[in-house]
Amino acid sequence: MAIAKRKEFNKEDVKVADFAKSIAHPARIQILRSLAKNKTCSCGQLVNELPLSQSTVSQHLLELRKVGIIRAKQLGPQMNYYIDLSEGIRAISSLNDFFKLIVYKK
Repeated sequence: MAIAKRKEFNKEDVKVADFAKSIAHPARIQILRSLAKNKTCSCGQLVNELPLSQSTVSQHLLELRKVGIIRAKQLGPQMNYYIDLSEGIRAISSLNDFFKLIVYKK
């Protein structure tokens, strides 16, 4: 979707779509699972858990950060990533509301 066209849509719909897009890859799901399990991980730790290169994992982390579902904290020379629970709850709630609308046709 062209960036200019995004302005023509409801802000909440754009947020739901952005969130859905951000988790629409198995590597990103695994990253979120690892962060949920370990609370915080460095990119290097995630690289050890995934069959992907460091640059690819970094790109996936960037996409998750763009929508705010994860955050990063500088710890010495490395960045540690963690799930932003408030943003995660908001995103899941919006996605849930969207599916309720479809299922219950309200």
